Amino acid sequence: MNDSNKSEICAADDAASQRKQNVRRWWIRLLVQPALFLLCGALLIAGLGVAQRMGFITSGGGGHSHGSVLSKAIKYICPMMCTPPQTEPGRCPVCAMELVPATSDSSKSDPRAVRIDPAARRIANIQTATVQSLPLTQTIHSVGELSYDEGTLKTLSAYVDGRIERLYADFTGVEVKQGDHLAYVYSPLLYSSQVELLLAKKAFENSRSATLSRVTRTSQNLYQSSKQKLIELGMTMSQIEALEKTGTANSRMHLCAPISGTVIKKQAIEGQYVKEGQVIYQLADLSRLWLMLELFPEDAATIRYGQKVEATVQSLPDETFTGRVAFIDPHVDPQTRTVGVRIMIPNPHGRLRVGDYARATISIPAGSKGKSGGIYDPELADCWICPRHPHVISEVSGKCPLSGQALVPTSKYGYVSQLLAESDVLTVPRDAVLMAGEHSVLYVETEPGRFEIRNVVLGSTCGDQIVILKGVKQGEQVATRGNFLIDSQMQLAGNPSLIDPTRAEPLPVEEMSETMLAALAKLSGTDRKLAEHQRICPVTMMSLGTMGAPPKVDVNGKTVFICCEGCRESLLEHPKKYLEIIRTADASNSRNEAVSDMDLPPLGVPEIMEPDDSLPPIEMPLEIDPEPMQLEPPQSAPPRTVTRQKQEVRQ
Repeated sequence: MNDSNKSEICAADDAASQRKQNVRRWWIRLLVQPALFLLCGALLIAGLGVAQRMGFITSGGGGHSHGSVLSKAIKYICPMMCTPPQTEPGRCPVCAMELVPATSDSSKSDPRAVRIDPAARRIANIQTATVQSLPLTQTIHSVGELSYDEGTLKTLSAYVDGRIERLYADFTGVEVKQGDHLAYVYSPLLYSSQVELLLAKKAFENSRSATLSRVTRTSQNLYQSSKQKLIELGMTMSQIEALEKTGTANSRMHLCAPISGTVIKKQAIEGQYVKEGQVIYQLADLSRLWLMLELFPEDAATIRYGQKVEATVQSLPDETFTGRVAFIDPHVDPQTRTVGVRIMIPNPHGRLRVGDYARATISIPAGSKGKSGGIYDPELADCWICPRHPHVISEVSGKCPLSGQALVPTSKYGYVSQLLAESDVLTVPRDAVLMAGEHSVLYVETEPGRFEIRNVVLGSTCGDQIVILKGVKQGEQVATRGNFLIDSQMQLAGNPSLIDPTRAEPLPVEEMSETMLAALAKLSGTDRKLAEHQRICPVTMMSLGTMGAPPKVDVNGKTVFICCEGCRESLLEHPKKYLEIIRTADASNSRNEAVSDMDLPPLGVPEIMEPDDSLPPIEMPLEIDPEPMQLEPPQSAPPRTVTRQKQEVRQ
């Protein structure tokens, strides 16, 4: 091999080694350099974290200004407090409720209201409605069953032992008239009694010519006794007169219908022997029926005896039947917790059937309970009514032809002679009221964006409207949507809310008028003081004296006054509820009268104190020379002595 070949081989080897080094450097640059950059970045981040944890640096530059910006940032919270506060609006991931802006500390300056800015109001979809004064009517709906009028039921029984020869009313449901023959009965006792009557009559007629009056009187008594015996055996006066006219005794007798009506039970057949007192027929007058309703106690408390009721049946959907309330059960059914109400419905044409179901509608003025309590019915205005039969109505006083009782004026049951001028009531939508137990609150928008809590007293519910007896005024704006969100903001601000509505502003108490004072003057001295202290009726929240002298009721050893007798039943049924209302009202009155009732001493001329020589003289404080080069510390005893003496002088 020559030198040229060797040099070429060496050059090729050098080039190959150079290429390998270049490839190695390229891989080092490709892999090692990024790894070094990542390692340095990780070390830098770790160092910053350690420095921040140690407190050497903060999370941002210009810490004070940045913190102030964060403090002013709006936080959005869930009304149900399901999640921590969020920095952006949206919905709660737990309950899906709309997040609302958190209340700032400035809300604490308004203890009974919360302010919501327009942006948050749009997010929360808060809507309001106006408090209106309307003549509303409360409507009570119920379903009942038609049944017999128990006052018209009659039973026809056998007066004597015998055998039924003939039944003229031979099936159930036949209609009969009063005096119609229903059965033909054979009885040997009846025959012998008729013979006794004929003999007694003949003896009485023969004794008229006798000279002894005692004989005549005895014969007459025997004759009257025989006639009375036949009456008790079931014979009518017309049958006895026919017997005396013919003079022939008969062992068979017709049983006549005591009333006009319908045979609802037939309990004998022809040829059957019966005993005295055994039931043969049961009759009912279907010209009047009872509609038996079951109402809730709060609905039953608003209706009255004689009140008009409209009813419809499924078989006659286009026809409306009118009746009146005949009876309100004084007890609550322990099983169903309802009150039985009986409606008297006329059925002159027999279109209503016993056992059929009927839908009843009772209309009540919504303001009748919360105001004067009167109900206007043109058919009952200035009239008289029977206390047992509400369909017996008369324009003059007298007696009921059915029961014989004296008619009473309709005003006794709360009916007025003319339409009340103050029939309008304050109403709000039902969605505006928040209720928790016995408390109800509204949120009133007193000014744009300011919602104030109000403790209110509710009346009856009429469709989608509810009557407000106390707490708001006509024309005010109340929240109807988003009120739960407003209530949650009140809770977060520590203000009164639905959780604790007793902290809200108490209801205002009306000033006592001359009419109220005159009514309270009818009470004794002690009762008058108690009534003036109580001020309101716990059942209707009306001022005492508005409906005359307030009745006194003893409830669990405590004397309670009510506005009228109609509240007595409710008070005795729920004593704890109404005693708590009185206690809350008393506490509110006590707070309002606390300042005026304080026994403060009068301001007089200040008393001049004479000097007492026994006290030590007041020494003047020692002046300490403020020498800068003073080596010894100044004595501190004299100043302490002077201070103690000053304290003794102050005491």
